[in-house]
Amino acid sequence: MLRAAERGFRGLTELVFPLVFPDECRVCGEALREVSRVPVCARCLCDPQPLRAEFFCVTCRTPFLNRFPLDESGRCPLCRLGLTGFDAVYSYGSYEGSLRKLIHLFKYDKIYSLAWPLAGLLARVIPREERFDVIVPMPLHWRRQWERGFNQSEHLAGVIAKKWGVPMQRAVRRVKSTAPQAGLTNAKRRANVGGAFAIKRNVRLDRARVLLVDDVLTTGATAAACARVLKRAGAAHVALLALARTDRRVALQSFEMADAAAVAGAGGVT
Repeated sequence: MLRAAERGFRGLTELVFPLVFPDECRVCGEALREVSRVPVCARCLCDPQPLRAEFFCVTCRTPFLNRFPLDESGRCPLCRLGLTGFDAVYSYGSYEGSLRKLIHLFKYDKIYSLAWPLAGLLARVIPREERFDVIVPMPLHWRRQWERGFNQSEHLAGVIAKKWGVPMQRAVRRVKSTAPQAGLTNAKRRANVGGAFAIKRNVRLDRARVLLVDDVLTTGATAAACARVLKRAGAAHVALLALARTDRRVALQSFEMADAAAVAGAGGVT
């Protein structure tokens, strides 16, 4: 009887286990060998590498192929014109490869358990000497949050707040549902998000040092608009923390390679 019960329990476990704990990594497709709430293998979780650059803006940390866009102090044109709105930027990696896949699993497939390992990557890039009074997640418009079911930036901000022992505050609301930013010029991106954010009622940020958390940084227009609202509410310092950022050097390198190939091809014909 006991052996029969053991066999029955083992059979039930083998049937239920794959339903509760997926048997394949959602990034590489390899079999999972460890019991975990995260359907990603340890190798893929450790695969995303920090963003590295020889040339980057000292303020917004945008990477560049060469020093040409930077002035003597190391600032890019947008920061020189005061169009960024934030005082510092910390981002972990480039929005490509395994990091992009992990973000998509978290953001679109709603694998909430990825919030902890992804926030662990975020925590690595915050200088330990920095001090913040409040952590603010980038807000979604209510319609977008209703469609998605959650705010991914809020989940990340909540984990960071626990790790650092700093309160999280939903200080900003998105009052305007903006059109997608993809394909717009920098100027049109800034115009698109103009007036998109408002400080919540009764929120006071007098001289506060604020850490604004987002998942992906593209041009920074959306984050800049949100940072300016925080500054108008009294924040003395607003730093942006993003999990990944679009690395425009990759597109430029691809363009240069294609251009060189075209020139070489034309030379071969003539």
